[in-house]
Amino acid sequence: MDFDRPHRRYNPLTGEWVLVSPHRARRPWLGQVEKRAGEVLPGYDPTCYLCPGNERAGGVRNPPYTGTFAFDNDFSALLPPEPVDPASTGDSASGDAGGLFRTEPEVGVCRVICFSPRHDLTLPELSQAGVEAVVRTWTEQTLSLSQLDFIHYVQVFENKGAMMGCSNPHPHSQIWASGHVPVEPDKERRMTADYLASHGACLLCDLLEAEQRKGERVVAANSHFTALVPFWATWPFEIMLVANRHAGSLTDLNPAEVSGLADILRRVTARYDNLFEMSFPYSMGFHQTPCDGQGYPGWHLHAHFYPPLLRSATVRKFMVGYEMLGMPQRDITPETAAERLRGLSEVHYKQG
Repeated sequence: MDFDRPHRRYNPLTGEWVLVSPHRARRPWLGQVEKRAGEVLPGYDPTCYLCPGNERAGGVRNPPYTGTFAFDNDFSALLPPEPVDPASTGDSASGDAGGLFRTEPEVGVCRVICFSPRHDLTLPELSQAGVEAVVRTWTEQTLSLSQLDFIHYVQVFENKGAMMGCSNPHPHSQIWASGHVPVEPDKERRMTADYLASHGACLLCDLLEAEQRKGERVVAANSHFTALVPFWATWPFEIMLVANRHAGSLTDLNPAEVSGLADILRRVTARYDNLFEMSFPYSMGFHQTPCDGQGYPGWHLHAHFYPPLLRSATVRKFMVGYEMLGMPQRDITPETAAERLRGLSEVHYKQG
């Protein structure tokens, strides 16, 4: 097949398709140009509500933490369950026109994880030990939240950069633990279960073996994790991290794998920053086994990086028009993106 011509690629994790149009990469750009974000940050900001010792909403004051710091989000999108009021009513599947206006309660817990007391250090700028501490905190939080009887899924994610809606530059991530499995991991839950039933094997184990054999979309790897641009990638420089061993959750990782995950996170995010010599924005999150008490033998731990930048530090990818109404579309092929990322140094540009 000629990958230089328009074609569709199938995503076996979601059952969806993406349109690839490589010839459009040559078109002139007359669209929106973003302002390049300022990158000079202090090590400590007295006005930052995430820095050690500073005041947060409601008068709560952060402790003088020296490593990672986790706390319940002061503006949580999810709330723990409350006693049910028998007199309460609401639209439901059984109450209205065959369920056209269905609602159901959602419960959960939202937490914030500060990576470091330093206001100015992102993941690729932290030491190996520093990133290992972040991974261990994600793991500890996943374990403690999954043990709550009303929690069935734990979503660890990071929004980096104002372009991705990050409201504070202090390096941090979030964890939203919910009573239902969210939409995106639920798609993957169904597709991996179907693949296991029809092939007798794990979808991501088979994918990883095929990608390692081809090599053209692999960006970085170590003994425990592989970073690759998915064959079906939607975002220009999208990356997926896949555990080399068939593990389901962060809580399944052994100490060597925690170190391996920290290493691959540092290497991938350093390449991202080196791409346009800037603090590279993205949304990143781990898809791990639901904690609803059911078995998921086909589930395989992985993380998605979705960065918005397209041509430079100031030209971003928009999902509009056909992409909102028809299907996602990309210009540069995943193979081209992987080759470009693979050719970048893993020494952070600020240190090089």
